[in-house]
Amino acid sequence: MLTRLRIQNYALIRELDVDLRPGFSIITGETGAGKSILLGALSLILGQRADSSVLKDKSIKCVVEAVFKVDGLGLEELFLTNDLDFDNFAIFRREINPAGKSRAFINDSPVMLKTMQDIGIHLIDIHSQSQNLELNTQAFQLMVVDICAGNQDLLATYKDSYRDYRTLISDLAEAESVAEKSKADLDYYQFQFDQLHKASLTENEQELLEKEAELLTHAEEIKAGLSNVAELLNGENISALIQVKTSVGLITKLNNFLPEARGLSQRLDSLYVDLKDIADEVASIGENVEYDPERIRLINERLDLIYSLQQKHHVKSVEELILLRNSLEAKILEVSSNEEEILRLVQLKELKKAEIEDLSNRLSVKRHSVAEEIESRVIKQLLQLGMPNSKFKVEISPLLSPAAHGMDIVSFLFTANKNGVLCEISKVASGGEMSRVMLAIKALISKSKALPTIIFDEIDAGVSGDIAERMGIILKEISTDMQVINITHLPQIAAKGDHHFLVYKQDSESETTTRLKLLTKSERIEELAKMLSGENITAAAILNAEELLK
Repeated sequence: MLTRLRIQNYALIRELDVDLRPGFSIITGETGAGKSILLGALSLILGQRADSSVLKDKSIKCVVEAVFKVDGLGLEELFLTNDLDFDNFAIFRREINPAGKSRAFINDSPVMLKTMQDIGIHLIDIHSQSQNLELNTQAFQLMVVDICAGNQDLLATYKDSYRDYRTLISDLAEAESVAEKSKADLDYYQFQFDQLHKASLTENEQELLEKEAELLTHAEEIKAGLSNVAELLNGENISALIQVKTSVGLITKLNNFLPEARGLSQRLDSLYVDLKDIADEVASIGENVEYDPERIRLINERLDLIYSLQQKHHVKSVEELILLRNSLEAKILEVSSNEEEILRLVQLKELKKAEIEDLSNRLSVKRHSVAEEIESRVIKQLLQLGMPNSKFKVEISPLLSPAAHGMDIVSFLFTANKNGVLCEISKVASGGEMSRVMLAIKALISKSKALPTIIFDEIDAGVSGDIAERMGIILKEISTDMQVINITHLPQIAAKGDHHFLVYKQDSESETTTRLKLLTKSERIEELAKMLSGENITAAAILNAEELLK
């Protein structure tokens, strides 16, 4: 339950610190006194967005803090999941600085607004006047049925599976789109690949072939040149080797007479050996060089193929052609793998569809099982609220395909008249009737939701007199199981409260502020009398107020 609310620098509130109590609390005050401001501040605690416009004093920050008693609510796991310390009391705090930057805390740990919302929905339900309009929506009507059916866990499982199902549908559509485009290009890829694959290209092939072609093209010229060199070095006539050999012999004879002769002799010997090696190598190379027209033809054909492929694919080397071939092969394999992926996704989608259909069937069974009980309990409450001729029906119809909440659509049908025809509640219920139906439904689901606190903001709009009295009785009954805080203008309802708070404005020389105080018994009688007769309180109004409090 909500045990304390502290507000600083919010709208017309300079400073407010109030302790709240279990049971049935009433908040009253003149129109414009600031009752809605309290709800606005409290909504910040539940994760609503805000900016610096809410600051009363634009130079200092706004702080709203609420303390909730949370022991026994089974929220330990939720706190643990969000990395928050768990204690018997949870402190929610929002701060908004003059620049409009917002910060949120739970038990002094910084949290995202989403975390504050996710935990807050387990602690408090704020029913504003605008929420009566939710009664017209099928989403709200379905939620009511699910709460009464106890579908929370099953629905959470279904939503997870449905989300996975939608993801699979999206993934499958994307894979099919990619496959469709790839298939359109497959013939082109295959033709290009086959041509490159058939060429059997190897790295450095072009350079080697070009060198060999150059050699074979000039084979006769090379052979003639080498032959002449061989003849000069080691021919039958006077050759370089013979002359060097003769020179060695002549120098050697001078060894005994000329000191330098020995060194020259050794150098000539070395020269002779080198020339002999050169002559042998020249002869060997010359023997291996042969003019081969057939080989030249084959090389030129191979090079022509390489050049044409390079020109066709706008590349400059065999290595780039090999990279292109490998890329085309990868694209062809990708088309094949896409088909395998599509088959896998189709199988997964069908399995997930079967799973959500099973879950939706289980949801539907439970929804149908509580429909009659909801109808009878709402009608019973409406009878208590002065609508003896009202009829209320929960109509559950099947959907053709799975949706976010299953395969059911729920409609609340209603008529307030004895011979009236059941129609959608949004088409036939007046404002006062809508308030009473909503109160009946809130009373119905309050126990099922197991919320510790519910706040009603003028749920009694459009009713008065005896009906207001009966509404007060129902609100009082709800408060036996949970903390109920009700903002009202009706004395018949205000008198039913265990605690009565008054919202009022206070003027000073410089500002107007909103304040809140817990009324004593005598103050409460005076406030009820004012609600009955206006500012001019009469003795009869005092007596009437005292009677109401009994």
